[in-house]
Amino acid sequence: MNEWLLGAGTALWLGILTSISPCPLATNIAAVSYISRRVEKTRLAVFSGLLYTAGRTLTYLALGVVLSASLLAVPQLSHFLQKYMNKLMGPLLILVGMFLLELLSLPTSSGSGWGQKMQAHADKLGVWGAGLLGIVFALSFCPTSAALFFGSLLPLTMKSGSSVIYPGLYGIGTALPVLGFALVIAFGAKGLGAAFKRVSTFELWARRITGGLFIAIGVWMSVRFILMA
Repeated sequence: MNEWLLGAGTALWLGILTSISPCPLATNIAAVSYISRRVEKTRLAVFSGLLYTAGRTLTYLALGVVLSASLLAVPQLSHFLQKYMNKLMGPLLILVGMFLLELLSLPTSSGSGWGQKMQAHADKLGVWGAGLLGIVFALSFCPTSAALFFGSLLPLTMKSGSSVIYPGLYGIGTALPVLGFALVIAFGAKGLGAAFKRVSTFELWARRITGGLFIAIGVWMSVRFILMA
């Protein structure tokens, strides 16, 4: 039970860390901008935030279920993962930690224009467009979000066998800041700029601490399951 709770907490935290990382944060800002257009109606602002959260959650849940089932459906691969998952987790955590500490990086292109185009399409759907933004933005992986989802969450999901709950919690975590900002917009938009500034500061230290922990745990798992096996 304690192991399951630890895994669930880790999945939620990975989602939160993903949402406030620079690249995903840009798409979340686009979502907040979309929601802020309904600031004159408190109920619509909150509903838009909930739809955005649902869109992201369902997308990551579906990805987790499909990818886990596909990988485990291949007998040879399933046997390989069950046998060597603990050995793979150490190096994977080290790589993800290096990405979080920006010791490794991949070239990226600006997605602001793309985000504006998606916002324009979502506007045609009215309040329901927030759900579409949640789905599309969830699929727009960048190096950090890809490392956290494919390098940390997916192995954690496959190791625990919780292919529904962990990805679902991850999805909720990725949308929590937008939902929070939707509430700020709905009940007092004056503090929005200050809230964004606090999120940026928190993200920097949260990413550094998590990256350091991932590397430390990865080194320990590598020593424990590879060198001492």
